[in-house]
Amino acid sequence: MAKTAQKGGEKRGAKGAAKAYDASSITVLEGLEPVRKRPGMYIGTTGPDGLHHLVWEIFDNARDEAMGGYAGDIEVALLPDGYVRVADNGRGVPVGIHPKTKVSALETIMTTLHAGGKFGGDESGYKISGGLHGVGASVVNALSEHTKVVVHQDGGQHMQEYKIGKPLAKVKKIGTTKEHGTIVFFKPDATIFKEGVEWSWEKIVTHLRQQAYLVKGVRIALIDARAAKDAFETDTLFLREQKLNVPSMTFYFEGGLKSLVAFYNKHQTPVHKNIFYVEREQDNVQVEVALQYVDDITSRIAAFANNTYNSEGGTHITGFKTALTRALNTYGRSANILKEKDENFTGDDVLEGITAVISVKLPEIQFEGQTKAKLGSVEAQGAVSTVFGEALSAFLEENPDDARAIINKVLLALKARKAAKAAKDSVLRKGALEGMTLPGKLADCQTKSAEEGELFIVEGDSAGGSSKQGRDRRTQAILPLRGKILNVERARIDRMLASIEIRALVIAMGTAIGDVFDISKLRYHKIIIATDADVDGAHIRTLLLTLLYRHFRPIIEGGFVYIAQPPLYKIVKGKSVAYAYSDKEKEAVLKELGTATGEISENPLEGDEALEEAEGEVVATKKATKVNIQRYKGLGEMNPSELWETTMDPTRRVLKQVSIDDAEAADRIFDILMGTDVASRKSFIQSNAKLANLDV
Repeated sequence: MAKTAQKGGEKRGAKGAAKAYDASSITVLEGLEPVRKRPGMYIGTTGPDGLHHLVWEIFDNARDEAMGGYAGDIEVALLPDGYVRVADNGRGVPVGIHPKTKVSALETIMTTLHAGGKFGGDESGYKISGGLHGVGASVVNALSEHTKVVVHQDGGQHMQEYKIGKPLAKVKKIGTTKEHGTIVFFKPDATIFKEGVEWSWEKIVTHLRQQAYLVKGVRIALIDARAAKDAFETDTLFLREQKLNVPSMTFYFEGGLKSLVAFYNKHQTPVHKNIFYVEREQDNVQVEVALQYVDDITSRIAAFANNTYNSEGGTHITGFKTALTRALNTYGRSANILKEKDENFTGDDVLEGITAVISVKLPEIQFEGQTKAKLGSVEAQGAVSTVFGEALSAFLEENPDDARAIINKVLLALKARKAAKAAKDSVLRKGALEGMTLPGKLADCQTKSAEEGELFIVEGDSAGGSSKQGRDRRTQAILPLRGKILNVERARIDRMLASIEIRALVIAMGTAIGDVFDISKLRYHKIIIATDADVDGAHIRTLLLTLLYRHFRPIIEGGFVYIAQPPLYKIVKGKSVAYAYSDKEKEAVLKELGTATGEISENPLEGDEALEEAEGEVVATKKATKVNIQRYKGLGEMNPSELWETTMDPTRRVLKQVSIDDAEAADRIFDILMGTDVASRKSFIQSNAKLANLDV
């Protein structure tokens, strides 16, 4: 072996000496080159989420001015040609020469990583900042084909432009002004964001509304000027002053998190009248908490650190849960609502039906990971536990009616937990979880590999029969459901598991449910909902998605849930067979076949034979080939071969993967559609009726 390796080395040397691996081999990326080389490291992804992250980064700079008390107005505008404009009436980015870089401070901030007002310890910088690395403006600049900054400051307007992060000229004065603030224009680079530069109005509205709640007393406006027909001046501080005839929204909340909890509970029935709220500083950590219990079994907790949403929670959530459990147990015992015979409330008991928002602000903040999804600052845990625990205990003493309603709600959760545990123990025995007693209606697949396994959830015995015959038995399992499953939006686990259909699905998936849920036990990595293309099928699909979202959310988040897209039409002309998945596609197929409307028949035809009646009997005569169109109302109408080639064959089928782009919005939609608020559901249906594609 040693000789072989040596000979190989000699051969390479014959063609030219291999380049030595020394100091000169190390590549050094200068300026903003690292950002363009690895954009995902800075914005997470170059897809739609990363694209919108650019807006958040520039907005955060304006918001930090507001958090510091220097700005009261922020305006975000979507402009033609993919541009975004963010303006604030803060102090304005300094335009003087920076002592270290020897260029304008504005240019330094826009072209240098880790430059900004977030690192200095003096009073002129930000005491509290949403940014972690101070890279926001420079990253956006690097990933934009064109950026322009206009600063209103000390009576003058100053401007600098950039191309993919590099200044086109020095900062120059372009006029006079009586205003103060900063305007940033940027156009994302389409060569970086290859999926397209398409701004989502709904996504931006949701984010800015949330931020307006978090920075109370600050006015945040959003303007959609993408289709503006009239010319307008872009260098004036706020576009709204020009009274443009374009869509706009403005958010302004004095109540802060208290208002946010009320917004979250808009479609819920509160258990108690007064919303709990506290705002106080402890050990240099600003703590703000609001909560209210509602008549529901789902908990909704949103956590923020320096106004950045922490989807995975963190130390502030830990402190909150500890203090909540301790305070409610203490009050329940002292008020004699929680009897001696009762066990203490657990963390799960006190969280049932709670809507809470926790926000902390720290001078020095630490997150776990680049995306800031989880707060790691240890001091936040103690500060939240102390501030929230003391304030909640006082709230319970001062509001006895609210306190009794809360304790009774939690006591109900405790009793339900015991009942649910008994139900789970009786249904989900160890053998069932390990697949030894799988439901009889399940036609399981042969493979034991979850990565290969697919579970088709079909509607009714008819579709079940066809799919069982047409499937690939090695990898595809079939579970037929009879009728509509229970709406689990407000059902506890014990009631859910009393349903034969839900119990069969839970056991088939193998993960168990509730506190014993284990996604590593998932038996299939594709859970495919295959219901009929009618109103009943859509309802069953919604009920299944409600079940999966409320009790098996990690399965959706893991990308394991899909919706099958069976065809609506089978089109036959002679020996040619085509399937169409929509009316538009049907018209395209007919056009491709060169078929006029008059040539379409509703009766099956074979080959080039056309059927006609002659003197009481049916005879075949040679005629121009007509087209037969069969409209599928359900999977049960397909024979096994049709079902395989259209819906189950991995090489030809169409599947839609279910994802949760905005968990907050998804939660609200499920509340409206599947909850008990009839008025809200009616309003939602009326508002969105025009979007429905009905087959009546």
